Amino acid sequence: MDNRIKNPAVWMPLVIAVALVGGMWIGKTFFSGNANWSTRSKLDIILDTVKESYVDNVDTDSLLEQSLPDLLQRLDPHSVYIPAEDLQSVNEELVGSFSGIGISFNMLGDTINVLEVISGGPSEKVGLLPGDRIITVDDSVAAGRNWSNSKVMSMLRGPKDSVVKLGIKRATAKELLSYEVTRGDIPVTSVDAAYIITPGVGYLKINKFGAQTFSEFLTSMVQLVSQGAEKFIIDLRGNGGGFMEPAVLMANEFLPSDRPIVSMKGANYPERAPMGSDGSGAFKGNEMVVLLDEVSASASEIFAGAIQDNDRGLIVGRRSFGKGLVQNQMELPDSSAIRLTIARYYTPSGRCIQKTYGSGTDYDRDLINRYEHGEFYSADSIKLDKSLAFTTLNGRTVYGGGGIMPDLFVANDTTGITTYYLNVVNAGLIQKYTFDYTDRNRSQLSKSKDAAEMMTMLPDDDSLLVDFVGYAREAGVAPRWYYINLSRDLLVSSLKAMIARNIHGVQGYYEVYNLTDPTVAAALKALDEGQTTVPITQ
Repeated sequence: MDNRIKNPAVWMPLVIAVALVGGMWIGKTFFSGNANWSTRSKLDIILDTVKESYVDNVDTDSLLEQSLPDLLQRLDPHSVYIPAEDLQSVNEELVGSFSGIGISFNMLGDTINVLEVISGGPSEKVGLLPGDRIITVDDSVAAGRNWSNSKVMSMLRGPKDSVVKLGIKRATAKELLSYEVTRGDIPVTSVDAAYIITPGVGYLKINKFGAQTFSEFLTSMVQLVSQGAEKFIIDLRGNGGGFMEPAVLMANEFLPSDRPIVSMKGANYPERAPMGSDGSGAFKGNEMVVLLDEVSASASEIFAGAIQDNDRGLIVGRRSFGKGLVQNQMELPDSSAIRLTIARYYTPSGRCIQKTYGSGTDYDRDLINRYEHGEFYSADSIKLDKSLAFTTLNGRTVYGGGGIMPDLFVANDTTGITTYYLNVVNAGLIQKYTFDYTDRNRSQLSKSKDAAEMMTMLPDDDSLLVDFVGYAREAGVAPRWYYINLSRDLLVSSLKAMIARNIHGVQGYYEVYNLTDPTVAAALKALDEGQTTVPITQ
């Protein structure tokens, strides 16, 4: 095992080598303009022939641009072409920062609503506040335009030190307020929430595996320990993955020395010994649970697979997505890029959890098919390939070929989902009501130090529900009290969580939402009863 696993210098030679090899391969394949006809690629020959002989004038660069995505998709579902104009925004999701004004927002109706102002960011420095509405951007009217989120981001983001002028409508001001915001570097964070969920138990929600994820993870874990955490819930639900390295480093923190974490194999990828733990982890003796769902993928599955196959903790939730392919991104001379699958990864037991793709499969409909088959609601509905059986460190049977099956299955909770609930959700009324409610009561609610204290400032559940139903009626959704009563707990929980989100950010949302989350409840019960040391068999 490599005792230098935490040293970034260990990873850099590999990254540089792969990049160099990728560059040489691309140059040989796509840009061999001086080669003779016998050695040139078929693609070059076809494009030149079209350019020289086709009946009409053709922009062959544009033709190639349109053809590359389909070419790569024929390899596997995760090899992709990234146009030059999209590369920066794609990379920003993982590299750790982008240049912008430092807010989170949503679109309610046709208006940009500021949900959160990032502490220390450019917008906070000039005085923007949560609850502000952005009416104009650089003298162009933004309200009433029905802009998409991507359109808003393209307007608010820009080069560092550039200036954007915003016209702001604020509830406490009669006139439109004008602010000039100088764009700056805004961190892309991976940790949505880190707090003590019950005495002695720390909860950590990670939304992606980016360049800064491991450092954010360590910082949050140290803070949780300082607040009394001895056991942990690592929530990877909805986490579609990202970089492999943070997942490996995180697993190392929980594993004793000389335990395998992940290995990779590919036809053109030199086989190496599995990446393994070096024994320096700070949380090797702490009980832990990992939460997964059907969207958890890639690096999330690497982390969960290492924990499960080493019998280190309990996996709770639903079967994960099933992505066991490793991509390497290679930039092309025109600043576009390809993400090419270079290897499959294997968990410590030797399983590849990549689900089936290729001829005869509908990869894009897999999650829909799982839903229609009842998998989200019953463990018995899950189809496992019994020919791909492997054993964990302690001899438990696990299966490859289609995601990671949790040790403890928790069905998707549909309690309270009625036609009334769906009507108000589809109309966006929960978000609109809670934003308006927060706006009317922001001065008082902002005095709370956390979501728990804020909850004490809200009206009783019945009063909150009646107020919301009246709001929904005015918006065109008629009260249907039979269904409202069936949805009562879900509606009240959703309203409180969204109000907490508006006052205390994403963490506030999870502090409230987790109070009624059945998967979190199952994890807490397992920790309380000591079930994480001897995983449950179903």
